[in-house]
Amino acid sequence: MQIRGAVLDRIGDPSPFEASRPLRVVDLELAPPGPTEVLVKIEAAGVCHSDLSVVDGNRPRPVPMLLGHEAAGRIVTTGTDVVGLAVGQRVVMTFLPRCGECAGCGTDGLAPCQPGSVANGAGVLLAGGSRLHDGQAEVAHHLGVSGFATHAVVDHRSLVPVDDDVPADVAAVLGCAVLTGGGAVLNVARPRPGSSVAVVGLGGVGLAAAMTALAHDDVHVIGIDMLEHKLAAARALGVHETFTPQEAADRGIKADAVIEAVGRGAVFAAALALTAPGGQTITVGLPTPQEVVEVSPLALVAEGRSIVGSYLGSAVPSRDIPRFVELWRSGRLPVERLISSSVALEDVNRAMDLLASGAELRQLIRFPA
Repeated sequence: MQIRGAVLDRIGDPSPFEASRPLRVVDLELAPPGPTEVLVKIEAAGVCHSDLSVVDGNRPRPVPMLLGHEAAGRIVTTGTDVVGLAVGQRVVMTFLPRCGECAGCGTDGLAPCQPGSVANGAGVLLAGGSRLHDGQAEVAHHLGVSGFATHAVVDHRSLVPVDDDVPADVAAVLGCAVLTGGGAVLNVARPRPGSSVAVVGLGGVGLAAAMTALAHDDVHVIGIDMLEHKLAAARALGVHETFTPQEAADRGIKADAVIEAVGRGAVFAAALALTAPGGQTITVGLPTPQEVVEVSPLALVAEGRSIVGSYLGSAVPSRDIPRFVELWRSGRLPVERLISSSVALEDVNRAMDLLASGAELRQLIRFPA
């Protein structure tokens, strides 16, 4: 079938991207789903730093590639071997499929799925190969989703169904921002009453972590960012204290769990310094491979601190997305407040500029019903 989507042709073009236009919105051919795959009509897709990191070259991927990894939509057709999913269901699309059989899948979310990670790196689906073609060449999939398009074929293990009362906007953001930031709180920090959680970097992922921490009873939540409008957004959510990084350092702020949600070495170092004795530094950001930070093993041992890397919030999506849905239904997880604006698919290059500038929390590309 013919679809329309945003294809990245070149990695590392200079910004502003609205001028260099590394992404082109074009018509593509999408092959039918294979036996373990599903055709989804996209309703909404979030614009995330993991998309920007491919555009700017920080996370090289094969090109041409149809971008977008945080999305929701409705099932159009299913492959012959797909069970538990039905035509017409709304689904959350997640950017790391879990095969359920490898060593990584046996860690209850702590380690990524190994075949899923290999497929994502190669720009193919879990069953192998691409289902996308632009008339001249095969087009790679982005993290098994490729959600910046009217339709997508994905492996059924990249999908989690939700009920119709969950709006498409909320469902889309659950698949990455909430699963990554909120998952780091639920699955790694696991805050206890009387404990404290600090979040360094208050973009979509960081604010999702903050609101998930706030959903716990008697947990003190601290927000840290360079930008005042992001600190203001955190205060509006109910975060108890907000600081710039320098203010936090000057005041000697410490927290039992510190979640780093930026993906820069200097920010990770700041998060490490904010971690109280006996606490955890949990990093969910994805820095460039060149980023290096010096760590004192003595400080870790003497103070009983730990460093934990958390990919996709150390989540099992089929387990954790329903947990987030219930928090949202109860009013304790106001996911809608992560969404700062909507953007047309044709304006995706400008959306990348706005994201890079820090001006937006979560932009959503919405598709017509």
